Amino acid sequence: MFIATVWLALVIPLHEQPWIAHAATGALLALMTLFHRTYGGARLVVADGWLLAGRARIEVTHLGTAEALDADDTNRVSGRDADVRAYLLLRPYVKRSVRVPINDPADPAPYWLLSSRHPKAFASAINTAIDAARGTNA
Repeated sequence: MFIATVWLALVIPLHEQPWIAHAATGALLALMTLFHRTYGGARLVVADGWLLAGRARIEVTHLGTAEALDADDTNRVSGRDADVRAYLLLRPYVKRSVRVPINDPADPAPYWLLSSRHPKAFASAINTAIDAARGTNA
C-alpha cells in the first residue's frame, strides 16, 4: 500500500510525464525489497575452525559443548538468568537459540547465545567442528 500511495502521489502531479512516477516508484520498490532481504541477515557459520556469528568470530578451540535451547529456555537465558557479559545475537522473530560456552580465560564473555531457526542442527555442527579441532590438535 505504501508503494501504491507513493505512486499515486507522484502520478497525479506528473500526469504529463508518468514515466517519472513509474521510475521513482520502481526504484523505491527495489530499495525496499533490498532492505527487507538484508534486514535480520546476521549469518551463523561454522567453517575452517571458526564460529562466525554476525560480525563476531571465535576459534572453535575456545568453545565448550553447544546446547540447543527451545523457546522457553531461550527466553529464560536471555532474560531472567542472563549474564550481562554474554555475547547475544538474538533476533526477536526467532524464538529458539544455541548456547555456546566460552572456555577462553582471556575472553570476558562466559557464553554466546545465538538465535537459530534450526538450533539442533547448528549445535551439532558446532560440536562436530569442536571435535574435529580437538582431534587435529591432540
